Amino acid sequence: MRDKLRVQLWPLPTLGVAVAVVAGVGLPLLDGRFQGDMPSWLRTYLYSGTSDSARSVLAAIAGSLVTVTALTFSLTVLTLQLASSQFSPRLLRTFTADRYVQTTLALFLATFTFALTVLRSVRTGEEDGRSEFVPQVSVTVALVLTLASLLALVLFLSHLAREIRVETMMTSVHSDADRTLHRLLPEKREADSGDPAAGNPPVAPPEPPASALTLTAGASGFLTQVDEAALLNLAVETDAVVVVDRHPGSSLIAGTPMGAAWPRSGEPFSPGTRTRLAEEVSGAVRTGAERTDLQDVGFGLRQLTDIAAKALSPGINDPTTAVHALSHSSALLCEMVGRDLGPRLLRDDHQQVRVVLRRPDLGDLLGLAVDQPLRYGAAEPAVLARIAMLLRELAWCSTPEHNPPITAALARLRSTIDAGDLDATERHRLAGLTESVGEALAGRWAHGHGH
Repeated sequence: MRDKLRVQLWPLPTLGVAVAVVAGVGLPLLDGRFQGDMPSWLRTYLYSGTSDSARSVLAAIAGSLVTVTALTFSLTVLTLQLASSQFSPRLLRTFTADRYVQTTLALFLATFTFALTVLRSVRTGEEDGRSEFVPQVSVTVALVLTLASLLALVLFLSHLAREIRVETMMTSVHSDADRTLHRLLPEKREADSGDPAAGNPPVAPPEPPASALTLTAGASGFLTQVDEAALLNLAVETDAVVVVDRHPGSSLIAGTPMGAAWPRSGEPFSPGTRTRLAEEVSGAVRTGAERTDLQDVGFGLRQLTDIAAKALSPGINDPTTAVHALSHSSALLCEMVGRDLGPRLLRDDHQQVRVVLRRPDLGDLLGLAVDQPLRYGAAEPAVLARIAMLLRELAWCSTPEHNPPITAALARLRSTIDAGDLDATERHRLAGLTESVGEALAGRWAHGHGH
């Protein structure tokens, strides 16, 4: 729920309106109660006009803030449309989660609501036979909020101009993805193993037997979250081992297999246990209409690859942006190889593996980062060179266990270069870069191939 609210534009502005209504009702009451007791030095800083001028001021504030708010919403929608069409629809989450945009909208709506609410408390001497009343503090606060809104509008336009730059968007995606990695993937020394203190190798996850109960998805959509605590409790209570074969970010179809469960003791499940496992595992694996970075370690790479693929489309034809996106992908991949990319094993109190959660390995993540740019940028030497440099950088940061997916990606790159329509100079440069990947895999950095 927090993740859903974080990427919505309405919660913070709605809260601002609610606070403004309370303040617009309560502050004039305090005005009326303490107005005669205010020190003279304070009065010099407060609004000192008549009730008619106070109403005019508040009406002008309310009217102008409606216009400014409409302009801000229009610019926000235009920016969302631009980000979706020019870069990737999956970047909209990054923009709508921008606290600056949400806060600016909240300030505008709160100022409008406050001015409108205070307006009802201003009285002229002819109304209902009561004396004239001008809530000086409230009108002064409305003026201060108006000045703050004008400053916020200028800063918002500056912020918007910076946010719609593709470099800023890629930096934001990179930062979000980096936080996701640090939150979800432990360092290798912290990874699940038989006895980390003794230096034992990681325990291989159990494989489902042929007689295992097939678990199916309860709803269609993207897998957004797995309730690990619920799965572990269920596995312990039913004395079972549960495997979820699909990882967050995968597309699930209702009724199709997504995992398996089998009894740890070897005794067959009772019909009631089978039904419980099927229902509760389905409930613990949650789906949504779009991918999120809640538990999806590959979502940032997906966004960066989308930017690269869109930049390489014939309608845009911007290989430089694709090269920059690959640079961000390289940095993320180099961070990932230093972390545990294996399946996540959940254990009971006796250190027995009860739940196995599949996660993408380096081959999956590397393919996500380079396959589409390699296909769509096959005729662009700068893109091919950056992919070769990405593999070289990744090879340098990785360990021998990661060599197979890097070697496979290098073979695809060489095949693409051989099939491409490139001149002799370009082929010679790319051949040198691909050779440097092999040297990096062997632990040698050949200087002179990185430019």
